[in-house]
Amino acid sequence: MGSAVNVALPSIGKEFAMDAVLLSWVPTAYLLAAAILVVPFGRVADMMGRKKVFAFGMSVFTAGSLLSALSVSATMLVVARALQGVGGAMIFGTGVAILTSVFPPHERGRALGINVAAVYVGLSVGPFAGGFLTEQLGWRSIFAMMVPLGVLMVIILLWKLKGEWADAKGAKLDVPGTMLYSTTLVAIMYGFSQLPHALGASLLAGGILGLLLFVRWERKAESPLVNMDLFRYNRVFAFSNLAALINYSATFAVGFLLSLYLQYIKGFNPQQAGLVLVAQAAVMAGGSPFAGRLSDRMEPRIVASAGMGFIVVGLSFLAFLSETTPLWMIIAALVLLGVGFALFSSPNTNAVMSSVERSSYGVAAGTVATMRMTGQMFSLGIVMLIFALGMGRVQIVPEYYGQFLLSVRIAFGIFAVLCFGGVFASLARGTVRR
Repeated sequence: MGSAVNVALPSIGKEFAMDAVLLSWVPTAYLLAAAILVVPFGRVADMMGRKKVFAFGMSVFTAGSLLSALSVSATMLVVARALQGVGGAMIFGTGVAILTSVFPPHERGRALGINVAAVYVGLSVGPFAGGFLTEQLGWRSIFAMMVPLGVLMVIILLWKLKGEWADAKGAKLDVPGTMLYSTTLVAIMYGFSQLPHALGASLLAGGILGLLLFVRWERKAESPLVNMDLFRYNRVFAFSNLAALINYSATFAVGFLLSLYLQYIKGFNPQQAGLVLVAQAAVMAGGSPFAGRLSDRMEPRIVASAGMGFIVVGLSFLAFLSETTPLWMIIAALVLLGVGFALFSSPNTNAVMSSVERSSYGVAAGTVATMRMTGQMFSLGIVMLIFALGMGRVQIVPEYYGQFLLSVRIAFGIFAVLCFGGVFASLARGTVRR
């Protein structure tokens, strides 16, 4: 869904006459809703049962897909995408926790590697399928196809997934902490997207203040939403999550930017653009099980840090894009990014989940998912800010292609520098095994 929608963005923007900044809200609304709710839903799943929350989340996601397909305006589409994000939060906060619950530590990296590979197979199919559907049936078909698939997944889930996991049964949900956490994230994310205007700066400042209040509240709460001791005294947990935040901040917008670049600058149709973008996801899917097994045998920080190094090189190549950049160079950069993602993702998740007790698996899975989605939000937020400063709120038409291309190069340059710093955060996490 995520990678398919990226390919369809130019067609969506054309139908609803959306400028570049508003168009960015189609993926951002989904990520914002998911990032706000994934930790609370992870905690609810620990208390009430991860299978229940997972199944309900899939149902909500399917409903959001139906509304997206039926959208008659840009506003309705953005709201429907936010509903998909609510369902996604329930899925992301429970799926990895269920896997971690049923596999012993010495097999966990392999299991998580297979899980990440499944995600990346989806990402591999997404650009091609999304491009094909958009070209042949229109962008709405991407969302419409999700409806029967979502119903089928709920049926299989209830039929085949036996048992329930509620290792924190009887605990209470920290409602004030949940409200403070959600409000803070909304202020930070929305404020970041509104920069450099005064409203953006005010919301960002308020969000940072709210974050400080949240930390203070959680340290005193009887049943905290997030155990702050995990960040204060668990070095592996803290730095692994920081590495995830930096990694996704530096990489998520790659598909978004390249989809626009290939269709606007190179003149590709959605199907052709999707085929090019498959290169990265295919390498990620093939390499993730190997990286997961490798992190069972050696320290995850070594494998994950090497992966971030590959990503830095790939992003540096993309920082020099021009109208005449040969296609093979773009594909080579995508392959490097794919190798880097494969080496980083499952070992980093393995490190996070192996550093906490069973009763915290849902919160840990929710926290690393929050880092991922918050990073993805920041990634798109950086692009929004660059577009706003470099282009203004205009549609991407030929007369603005020069400013658009400059904005793309600046974004990739910033991402390369950010990811280079993330290598050191990854190395600083320490050891999982003694």
